[in-house]
Amino acid sequence: MPKYLVHGTEDFFAQLRELVGRKAERSPMVAERVAQIIEQVRAQGDDALISLTAQLDGHDLTCQSMRLDRDQIQESLRNTPTALIEALEFAAERIRRFHMLQMPKNISSQDGAGGHYALRWVPVDAAGLYVPGGQASYPSSVLMNAIPAITAGVGRLAMVVPTPNGQRNDAVIAAAHVAGVGEIYCVGGAQAVAALALGTDSIAPVDVIVGPGNAYVAEAKRQLFGQVGIDMVAGPSEVLVVADQGLDPAIAAMDLLAQAEHDADAQSILLTDDAAYADRVEQAVRQHLETLPRAGIAGKSWENNGGLLVAPRNEFANIINMIAPEHLELAISMPEEISAQVRHAGAIFMGNHTPEAVGDYVGGPNHVLPTSGSARFSSGLSVFDFLKRSTVLTCTPQSLGHLGPVAATLADAEGLSAHALSVRMRLDGGDSD
Repeated sequence: MPKYLVHGTEDFFAQLRELVGRKAERSPMVAERVAQIIEQVRAQGDDALISLTAQLDGHDLTCQSMRLDRDQIQESLRNTPTALIEALEFAAERIRRFHMLQMPKNISSQDGAGGHYALRWVPVDAAGLYVPGGQASYPSSVLMNAIPAITAGVGRLAMVVPTPNGQRNDAVIAAAHVAGVGEIYCVGGAQAVAALALGTDSIAPVDVIVGPGNAYVAEAKRQLFGQVGIDMVAGPSEVLVVADQGLDPAIAAMDLLAQAEHDADAQSILLTDDAAYADRVEQAVRQHLETLPRAGIAGKSWENNGGLLVAPRNEFANIINMIAPEHLELAISMPEEISAQVRHAGAIFMGNHTPEAVGDYVGGPNHVLPTSGSARFSSGLSVFDFLKRSTVLTCTPQSLGHLGPVAATLADAEGLSAHALSVRMRLDGGDSD
């Protein structure tokens, strides 16, 4: 049963913490198996990819067939309905425009001592994109992961996608083409993540790996972080719908189920100031589940992880910030009043006419967002995940004369004599350039 909590009861916040703490724990068995796979790829390269793909995906690969060629990509485009390609192109353009607005500017300034300092942004050389290919195949995720990388100026983008039993997902391939992905490889799982991080004869290593996946993919990213950059280790998807009587209970219920149908481990929570409204939403959820195609998944998610919270409006912001949801819908009157107080949320959807589903596909902002409360300290995918910043410092003889003595004094205090001498030798005329 979904948890029903009313603010003002003694243990409201304790029970709320328990509710949002229902996340899939890291499995020691998964961690051990992933470590084995990584070492197998490290030692055997392409041979490991071929063996594991045959074993896990039932697909016989060769080094030559691992990468899709132009003809195979064109075949997938022909197999994809024109209306879907047009929808992907429409979504891609909106995503591209939003992410172009994020691009930072280099900064440069005189330092006040006669020298000069600057900060410049540089994209990584190569990025890897993991795309699920099993039950959860999402062309929209290809756009959301690839377009920020390309917008940031990444020169090489390699996509890996499993092809169970050799069956390609044409819509995913079409999305990759629309986004501008240059390399597509028919491998998946932890072994594909390892190949992107470590490199093989067929797949050159990348600098950053992004994209969703199952527990094995997430664990591989976790274990390889440090050798390669990653976007995040994401957990099950989640939504907090804050609604009042201005939103039809049937619509609020469908917004909750739109998240629940992703995964049995997903979490959907309603927050309202009206107990009778919460009851109507709960009834509407049950009615929708009678006809929803993915009712088995959505119903399990709602029963195991769902929540109905009743609290006064002046407590909304406090509750939202405690949960730090991945997705936050503010389907209430004067949503700006609450939004201004929200500090922790991956993405915020304002008003009755902004369903989270629009953000999943065509809103423009990215749908790859922090989960499991990590919105307290992290953000959604953006161009910044593919950019590095370097600082540049230039000293003239004049500025070194001003800064050098202070630097040498601090170096002396830290007992680093070579530091101090590298400055003083220049001040004494060892290098006047």
